[in-house]
Amino acid sequence: MNDLTLIRKNLFRKKLRAILLTLSILIAFLIFGVLGAFYKVWNSGAELAADNRLVTVNRINFTVTMPYAYWGRIQAVEGVEAASFANWFGGYYQEPTRQVQTFAVDPESYLNVYPELVFEPEQRAAFIANRTCLAVGRDIADFYGWSLGDRIPLLSNIWQKSDGSSSWEFDICAVFDGREDYPANYAMFHYEYYNEDLAFNQDQIGWIVIQTQSADMNASVADTIDTMFANSPAETETATEAAFSEGFANQFGNIALILLFVVGSAFSTILIIVGFTMVTAINERTGEIAVMKTLGFPAPRIFRMVLSESVMLSLVGGLLGLGLAWGMVTLIAAAPGVSAFLPGLSMPQNVFIAGVGLAVLLGLLTGIIPAINAQRVKIVTALGKQ
Repeated sequence: MNDLTLIRKNLFRKKLRAILLTLSILIAFLIFGVLGAFYKVWNSGAELAADNRLVTVNRINFTVTMPYAYWGRIQAVEGVEAASFANWFGGYYQEPTRQVQTFAVDPESYLNVYPELVFEPEQRAAFIANRTCLAVGRDIADFYGWSLGDRIPLLSNIWQKSDGSSSWEFDICAVFDGREDYPANYAMFHYEYYNEDLAFNQDQIGWIVIQTQSADMNASVADTIDTMFANSPAETETATEAAFSEGFANQFGNIALILLFVVGSAFSTILIIVGFTMVTAINERTGEIAVMKTLGFPAPRIFRMVLSESVMLSLVGGLLGLGLAWGMVTLIAAAPGVSAFLPGLSMPQNVFIAGVGLAVLLGLLTGIIPAINAQRVKIVTALGKQ
């Protein structure tokens, strides 16, 4: 207990310096916590992917379409339990800034390969039966104030109708939820309705989703599919749903590398600042350390006390920063409409645990040299300088 009292008093003997150091560490861990929460959302697609789901895309890029006939041929491949497809629509509601993630799908087969999507039985049946139906995720419906029976237009930045219009009319006949953490922040409509009125690129699909009989068959099914379409005008590339989601996210840049650079820069700066400050603080106390040795404090005990100061400082700043990050992320997640665009935004437990570990590591790195210097203080030399 005496050692803890000495550590606390030494740490906060110069309150302004201690406060500024704590704030510096707090800011670094605030950045770490908030970016960690957003990184979780960004990679949620890969985390929620089913083990036995594959995605086939055009080998050039997933933005390049494939013939509609590929879907039927893939369904006949050994090991395929079910298959469906989707086309990116790129819709918005009223204004280009009011984006809606929208896909043209084959309703019945799509819902079969995505059992995570939860519909009321009558709404599921209505979606399958009604060609102009728009099935809307709960988060999007809440954000725009849509309800069953509404007739709305969605406009596309990409696809035009045969009459030259970019406005597509839909009847909202189903509102779905996502099981557990699965997102419900997009909308779906009939591919047939979309394909029949397209001005160009008819009978083409964006990607094919395949449910295999077992995850152990993924590799053989993927190889069979890609071999089937080798040397064709639209060669394919088949990968697991997790790999597809990760590749889709990487189209916007290597987010992991960006986050590593931002967090690494912040921590490197803090490491230098805190390290030099701790060295200076110990140098100021050389005489006191010599007196402590004179009173019988062994060198290992002094080493532990100085190192503990650094770790305590880092932990205080780190825990405050992580707590503030949790509060900030919670407030952002509770804001209206956020769940429609950032589903599942929260502070992950592993980010908090990693943050605490980083705080301890930061304390050890910044305290190790001052602790060694304190341990090596010579009593006669130190007192002779006083």
